[in-house]
Amino acid sequence: MDQRSHYQEQFNAFERTLNGDAASPVHALRRTAMGHLQQVGFPTSADEEWRFTNVQPISNRSFTPSIQPPASSLTSSEIEKLTVPAQDRFVFINGHYAPWLSSVKVPNNVRAISLAEARSTDRQMIERHLAHSVKGTETGFTALNTAFLFDGLYLHVPSGVEIAEPIVLVYVADRSAAETVIQPRNLIVLEERAAAKVVEFYVSNDGGSYLTNAVTEVVLGKRARLEHDKVQFESLSAFHMAVTHVAQSKESVYRSNNFALGGKLVRNELTSAMNDERCECTLNGLSLGTGEQLIDNHTTIDHAKPNCNSWEVYKAVLAGRARGVFNGKIFVRKDAQKTDAKQTNKTLLLSDEATIDTKPQLEIFADDVKCTHGATVGQLDEQQVFYLRSRGIGADDARDILTFAFADEVVGHVSIEAVRDRLEQIIHLRLDEGRVA
Repeated sequence: MDQRSHYQEQFNAFERTLNGDAASPVHALRRTAMGHLQQVGFPTSADEEWRFTNVQPISNRSFTPSIQPPASSLTSSEIEKLTVPAQDRFVFINGHYAPWLSSVKVPNNVRAISLAEARSTDRQMIERHLAHSVKGTETGFTALNTAFLFDGLYLHVPSGVEIAEPIVLVYVADRSAAETVIQPRNLIVLEERAAAKVVEFYVSNDGGSYLTNAVTEVVLGKRARLEHDKVQFESLSAFHMAVTHVAQSKESVYRSNNFALGGKLVRNELTSAMNDERCECTLNGLSLGTGEQLIDNHTTIDHAKPNCNSWEVYKAVLAGRARGVFNGKIFVRKDAQKTDAKQTNKTLLLSDEATIDTKPQLEIFADDVKCTHGATVGQLDEQQVFYLRSRGIGADDARDILTFAFADEVVGHVSIEAVRDRLEQIIHLRLDEGRVA
């Protein structure tokens, strides 16, 4: 209750800064979400969906929501070192849009602006889609995000428009982020036959302790196509909670590549709802944990209509005393005949103390389907290590080569070359850090 009272006090202070915005429909969502947080609090290991992930290190601390934009001395060159060069780049510092670090060159008929601005300029679209799939009453974390909903990316791609260049979102926690909670809220809407590539980077330029609590809502119209990459490489003292929900219309295509490479306690929840026929959904993920990290991936693919296909490959590399969690659900509803769904979870343990709790799930209520799922856990093949060493390669390098080969199946799915290159750098860096630790 101390934490609930703390966030209620912070919410009251937040309300006093809103002026006319306090009378908006969005603020009604905020109030409802705060009321829900006061009722349920944060999840505990007694909740089935959280039994392997104890969030007490978060719920026992009183993080301060980042309400005001910070004064920051970050430069564009520093942003590029943390991420990748990009033509269309949106930078957020502690969750607040930083236009002086951003570069926006999207087509004129595409709306790519901060959510804080869009709530005034694109009110009709915001009221139609914002908090439609993530209402803020799912868990204490979505409630907290919705209660302090303020800024993030708003992307609207109209019918028939294809954006050639990837849109890169950079969420930076700077030195002033210590003991704060950063809460991005992204809304991505692609109309019929629209296409785009969106990359989310979550990074830190300091090693401090803070909480990132992000929510992204994606709406795909008929035949829309989205490649959605997420690279989380935050401080190893930071916490990261994230929810992504995708609503797919007829014949839409969604491809996700999710990389959890930093953070002390991390949880990613990703749900794709295929609400019409002939949709395609591909979920790829890679977790790399060392030291005392805990990385939890929960995915849900909901086959609600016939003739939809889904493919899922989630991998984890765990060293030291790191822990991994994977829970992948595939629902095939009664009317979803001709479903084709494949799910695979593979874990590579680099030490005797690293652990993984994996639970692939299929719930099938239709009879004319093709569905497979499986999970494997193993270690490096010592014969392969010996083979590389016999060719003059050192022991550490041999193990890194084999480890990266295991991870590369997921990295190779990223179509943007600069992002693939950056991922390779981060993975090798994390392997080196884990070895030193």
